[in-house]
Amino acid sequence: MSTDLERAVAQHYGRQDIAGRILDGLKAAGVDLERLEPEDLAPVDEFHIGGRAATEDVLAKLGLTEADHVLDVGCGIGGTVRYIARKFGCRVTGIDLTPEYVEAARHLTERTGLADQVAFQVASALDLPFQDATFDAAVTFHVAMNIRDRPRLYAETARVLKPHARFCIYDVMRGDAGSVRFPTPWAETTETSHLTTPAEMRELLAQAGFAVQEVEDRTAAGIAFFRQRLAATADGPPPVGLHLLMGPSAREKFTNMLQSMEAGAIAPVVMIARREH
Repeated sequence: MSTDLERAVAQHYGRQDIAGRILDGLKAAGVDLERLEPEDLAPVDEFHIGGRAATEDVLAKLGLTEADHVLDVGCGIGGTVRYIARKFGCRVTGIDLTPEYVEAARHLTERTGLADQVAFQVASALDLPFQDATFDAAVTFHVAMNIRDRPRLYAETARVLKPHARFCIYDVMRGDAGSVRFPTPWAETTETSHLTTPAEMRELLAQAGFAVQEVEDRTAAGIAFFRQRLAATADGPPPVGLHLLMGPSAREKFTNMLQSMEAGAIAPVVMIARREH
């Protein structure tokens, strides 16, 4: 399944030789590439608001165990997949629409010695290439902002989850004031940006057969995160960082995110849901 919107989203994120540029940055930072650890990749792996601290806080809510098989919908270069595999010892499968991201995810995972625990596929979140009731849990971090067909997204996720499986959503959602400033990390213009409110999300998840068990608004932490990042990079980016994924407009996008959150136009929100049947 491929649509004009999906092609536009893939083009927005796709950049050549992502893994090579990351490894060059790590080398410049003094990292031993022959002993690469997942933690070394944290500055570029955490392509969501709050970075590694948010990853740790959000995933702690799922109660994952070694016995679980987890799906990451929209895995990017595999940072969340690698974190789950290392932290919880379980199997993880990641899918992403952007071939360049999946290629980088595979390469970096091999370099960190986690390839036996994880798998990556190029696939659409609206047409998941898995059998019904395959996974014990699913996560999606900052992905749905690009997806117009939310009912299909959550119906597909529900389909591949086992009954009573857990689903963790961490996304940028629409606030109740102001307008979103573009470009953002997920979209250059409104054409590929499709935000929903937390209330709309609750309804969408309910329609897909999920019961929402917890909601956390992380706006305050998000504002602090972007203020710190912008201050730390005032004289230029570090050798390894999200600018390697976002390109030369990274600082502008971070500034727009901060201003949009401060205005109440967007909010980073976590939802923990469970498939009811």
